[in-house]
Amino acid sequence: MKAAFVTLGCKVNQYESQEMLDRLREAGWEITDAKSDADAYIVNSCAVTAESGRKSRQAVRRLKTEHPGAAVVLTGCYPQAFSEEALRLREADIILGNRSNRELPDALNAFFAERRRMEMTRPHRREDAYSGGIIRTFDGHTRAFVKIQDGCNRRCTYCVIPKARGFSRSKPLEDIRAELARLAEGGYQEVVFVGINLSAYGRDTGQNLCDALELAEATPGVRRIRLGSLEPDQITEEMIARMRRLTKFCPQFHLSLQSGCDRTLKRMNRHYDAAGYAALCEKLKAAFPDVSLTTDVITGFPGETEEEFEESAAFVRKMGFMKVHVFPFSPREGTPAFGYPDQIPKVVKEDRCARLQRTADAIREEILREYVGKTAEVLFETAKNGVQHGYTRNYIPVSVLSEEPLTGKLRSVRITGISGGQCEAVQEKEG
Repeated sequence: MKAAFVTLGCKVNQYESQEMLDRLREAGWEITDAKSDADAYIVNSCAVTAESGRKSRQAVRRLKTEHPGAAVVLTGCYPQAFSEEALRLREADIILGNRSNRELPDALNAFFAERRRMEMTRPHRREDAYSGGIIRTFDGHTRAFVKIQDGCNRRCTYCVIPKARGFSRSKPLEDIRAELARLAEGGYQEVVFVGINLSAYGRDTGQNLCDALELAEATPGVRRIRLGSLEPDQITEEMIARMRRLTKFCPQFHLSLQSGCDRTLKRMNRHYDAAGYAALCEKLKAAFPDVSLTTDVITGFPGETEEEFEESAAFVRKMGFMKVHVFPFSPREGTPAFGYPDQIPKVVKEDRCARLQRTADAIREEILREYVGKTAEVLFETAKNGVQHGYTRNYIPVSVLSEEPLTGKLRSVRITGISGGQCEAVQEKEG
């Protein structure tokens, strides 16, 4: 039997697809590409925006049309958060919430034995412990994502994720240690810790994120440690000091901003203000001289005036982020902001999104230009037409023209210019 995966959404979803893929392999399934013929197609869905939900439904319908005899499975955040909507999607033969995705092999066996539609979504509970396996490889990737945390206790007024993911819970350190060792044995030199609210790691177990980082530091074979998205108000001075002592730590921090306007932040129920956010960034810059700061910003949140948007844009310019992911507010049913007055018209949201993205891209180009003439170590990840692509420790994108296969290798390069939003470089001569 053959199975194929389509994964939408965040790094946590990518990790969980690998978990499900491993379970199917252990059960005797062969894994193939989603463009190939298979007996089962698994759509690991996203629900964070209305558009991500639409893409999840579209993927299910397309796969059922193209492969009517195959089992099409819908799992992930979309059926967990919007189970009634998911049930109306008749093209899905099996519906698994992300709380149930460990049961994928049994669900497929039951479906093929009985040929009846199956729905297996169960709500998250406050008493739930972390549930997950230990992956040995990360198919198709040079860097290995390692999920160490799930769920979120916060209640940002725009966010459906607590409904989709439940309460915050942390992976046991012993499981993290074992997983890091297996990935290092598999040749992965860089690991990226990911979670739904990663900076909350350990708050339910009496530990914190640095305990997991120090495990990675002590793992032979791991040469780089990187963090996924972080909540800015949960990073303490003590944590910064512990991170600074790590020799393998990559100085790139993705700190969720969402808005640079305090009034908007308050309506969002974020737990910081712009001044506190800026103060944290200054501490990080002092601790890590080569730090890169990246972020997310929402435009057109309900009630956002043009003045508030400009205040947010001015903050982005002031902070000088290396990269900004800008996206328009997406109302999600079941969140407080869905019913807020003063909803912003779509055309205004998208206009603000485009304007802020142009500003962010211009700042990014200025930052990249500062690296011309410098040398850096790059972990190469992909190659196309003789051009090798990778990232420095602080997540500067670099391309090198080379016939030598470099994917998965660390090389020293000298940056010679910028083009298309990334740095161009040549390899430094060894010796």
